[in-house]
Amino acid sequence: MPRPMPPRCDAHVHLWDPGASSYDWLRGAPAALRRAFAPEEVLPELADRGFRRLVLVQADDTRADSVHLQRLAAEIPRLARGIAQVGVVAWLPLARPADVAALLGDDAAMRHVVGVRHLTHDDADPFFLRRPDVGESLRLLAGAGLPLDVPDAFPAQMSYLPQLAEDHPDLQIVLDHLGKPPIGGHDGAWRTWREMLARLSGRENVVAKASGLGTSGTGDRAGIVAALEEARAQFGASRLLYGSDWPIAPRAGDYASGTDATLAHLRSWPAAEQHAVLAGTAHRVYRWDS
Repeated sequence: MPRPMPPRCDAHVHLWDPGASSYDWLRGAPAALRRAFAPEEVLPELADRGFRRLVLVQADDTRADSVHLQRLAAEIPRLARGIAQVGVVAWLPLARPADVAALLGDDAAMRHVVGVRHLTHDDADPFFLRRPDVGESLRLLAGAGLPLDVPDAFPAQMSYLPQLAEDHPDLQIVLDHLGKPPIGGHDGAWRTWREMLARLSGRENVVAKASGLGTSGTGDRAGIVAALEEARAQFGASRLLYGSDWPIAPRAGDYASGTDATLAHLRSWPAAEQHAVLAGTAHRVYRWDS
């Protein structure tokens, strides 16, 4: 008997609370984002679109933010209409591999954790992920079967991610937001993004997350479609996964304004490809039990 298909997953949702962590980047964010965002605000939107799994993604390089998300991951299945499973892409102190090893061995610290991320695009060191101490931590993640999400990456980080993927062939790397394609930008920027994406897609341990496209460049519908089709051509649907990036959207906190153009175009793909992007890839990458 064939195994049942995994349920739909929104693999990139943020739930931050300035009372739980500092979120220094919020000081420069639009005013509408400079507040706490609670699960009750987004759960009805997820249910209406058929999502039954959810990945909460860190938004601050602190244990406090990760602990906040872990607490919510335990609460959401009791709150939600139909959300059965919640994972957390947490922050770990990658520059301190001994601390990473200790946390990986701590069941409480790893509860609900399905991946790891560091806000590398905000780090003072643009080559943070290439540091030897960080490299040791990445080897620990690979050994633990935990993928590394990489945030907004174009153009600086995308230039070295293919080499990072080659240096760590056992590490699953998740390129968030398709690397932030320069939608609406000049032809040269678009061409550079496409070339970088092509180089990265040649590394089999890399997948790309179709998330945050509504705020990538101008975020216009035609550009979103072009970015999705380029990613489909380079990676194939089996190496793409969907995420909303809520509450970051053209209208902060408005799920539809950030995602519906992406979801509408995905509905034009064959059913098997839709299933891969909306369920199967996230199920495999984040190692859900069932």
